[in-house]
Amino acid sequence: MAHDIEFHFKSTADSPGYLLGQLTMLWQRKQKRVLDPLDLTQTQLVLLAALGWLSRTSDAVTQVDIANQSNADRMMVSKVLRTLEEKGFISRQEHPTDTRAKIITLTDSGAAVLQEALKAVEEADIAFFSLSEAALTGFNQTMVSLINQNKNA
Repeated sequence: MAHDIEFHFKSTADSPGYLLGQLTMLWQRKQKRVLDPLDLTQTQLVLLAALGWLSRTSDAVTQVDIANQSNADRMMVSKVLRTLEEKGFISRQEHPTDTRAKIITLTDSGAAVLQEALKAVEEADIAFFSLSEAALTGFNQTMVSLINQNKNA
C-alpha cells in the first residue's frame, strides 16, 4: 500500500541534508580504511589533531580547549581522551592553577601516529575530494560558513 507522503524537495538530489548524509557516510568509510591500520577512529584523529594544532602555541592545552577547537561534546571528548591515554598517545597531568583541569600533551608515540594518520588522511581526502582547485576552495568556504553559522545553534 502506497502512502501519500509529502516532501519539500522534488528528489533526493535536491536535498542538501540527504546529500550531506550520503557524502559523510562515504567519506567516513574511506577514512576508516586508512585509520584502522593505525588503531585510530576518525573521532580520535580529530581530537589528536586538535591537540597537535593547539600545542603549537600553548603548553597548557586542556580538555575544554580540545572540545572547543574540534566543536565536540565535552563529555565525549573526555571519554575519547581516556582511550587515547590508554593507547599511550597522550598524557594528562594536573593543571598548575585549575584543580578541575588537566593539561593534555601528545606523547612521542602519539605525535608519531598523528603524523602518520595526517599523511594518510590527507592523501585519502585529496582522492575523495578530487575537484578542481577552484571548486574545492568554494566547497571548503561553504562548509566553513555553514559551520560558523550553526556553531552555537
